[in-house]
Amino acid sequence: MRSGTDTPGAERLDELVRLSLRLSEPARELAILAEGNTSARIDEESFWVKASGTSLAGADGADKYAKVRIEPLMAALSEQGEIDDGEAKRRLQSAALGDPEDLRSPSIETYVHAACLELGGATFVAHTHPTALNALLCSERAEAAYEGVLFPDEAVVCGPRPLIVPYAAPGLALGRLVFEHLNDFLSVRGEPPRAILLINHGLFALGASGEEAAAITAMVVKAAQIRLGALAAGGLRFLPSGEAERLYEREDERGRRRQLAR
Repeated sequence: MRSGTDTPGAERLDELVRLSLRLSEPARELAILAEGNTSARIDEESFWVKASGTSLAGADGADKYAKVRIEPLMAALSEQGEIDDGEAKRRLQSAALGDPEDLRSPSIETYVHAACLELGGATFVAHTHPTALNALLCSERAEAAYEGVLFPDEAVVCGPRPLIVPYAAPGLALGRLVFEHLNDFLSVRGEPPRAILLINHGLFALGASGEEAAAITAMVVKAAQIRLGALAAGGLRFLPSGEAERLYEREDERGRRRQLAR
């Protein structure tokens, strides 16, 4: 798992590898085959992202990740006008850093990761397709299931409200839609979401560490399972109005989140 150096970037890559392998564990039901991807900030200008076609279970070393520049990706997200699939792929490839002979192709979801890292302020991002969550996100009442928070730990770990993004094809189209909705979320709430729910698709968890991204993922999945059980038992009963925000802002809970991030 070591990348061969003792630099902070290498340590962060090791943490990213551990996150990927953790998310791939079959019992978690988060991703199979080549589903899902992960990313981590290297510095202000670049980040690591799982390479295209690599499974999370197989993403066990530096050669399974691509290093990319964030600026050209953000430019494509914010640019006006259509960009066809061929041009979007070319821009993605041109953002990759390193020896052209050894470059791995960045995941098609790299545009979304760029938005989560830059606008979302994350250091680590975990994208998965949890079975329980997608049972809700693929239903006709997906948005209604997330009109509120069900229990205190959901509010504390995942935030008082997730960002819900309509379906778009994976790639630049989805990246632009996430970029747009993230900007709207920030303008209304003043801080980024900790979880982004993609209709008919899956989850992006935004963390300050690999441990936090994994914890958010786990709590989102538990909350989805509870929603499914509550719906089967007669319907959802959300926390009282304002309670999720109050719990999230409590100083003792802020301390618990800081511990999670470590």
